[in-house]
Amino acid sequence: MIFAIISAFIFLTIAFVIKKRIYVVELYTTSLFAMVFQLLVDNILEFKYDFYGYFEKGVDYETFIVILLIYPPLNIIFLNYFPLNKKLLTKCLYILGWCVFSVLYEYLSVKIGFFYYEKWSIWYSAIIYPFVYGLLLVNFFSIRKLLHLYKHNNV
Repeated sequence: MIFAIISAFIFLTIAFVIKKRIYVVELYTTSLFAMVFQLLVDNILEFKYDFYGYFEKGVDYETFIVILLIYPPLNIIFLNYFPLNKKLLTKCLYILGWCVFSVLYEYLSVKIGFFYYEKWSIWYSAIIYPFVYGLLLVNFFSIRKLLHLYKHNNV
């Protein structure tokens, strides 16, 4: 539990103090998407298939720390520093760096007991993380496109 609280504090502090490169509405909507996506995936993989979980089996209030205080700031940091105007290789390396960070953070979370595996493996996560970050980017660019359309068409 202490690890989750310390992580939340660090990630929230970073997300709060960094210079924002993208609009607040983009940060807000993509963070909401990240939370809903995480809840949906965890609901299926944790409760239906018993692949993994947070803290203890079943529903607990501590998991809200993860949902509300860890994923949104990480999403903000990831999107804020995404190299929008760089070459494809730079973008891929950026995503790869976040995947490595995510796998290492998950590994540490398992060792500390903040996260546990049942029918899951860290290798599954390593394979899935690029798709998760890709989905966050698809959502981000969709929001950006919608904002652009709204701005120019006053829909």
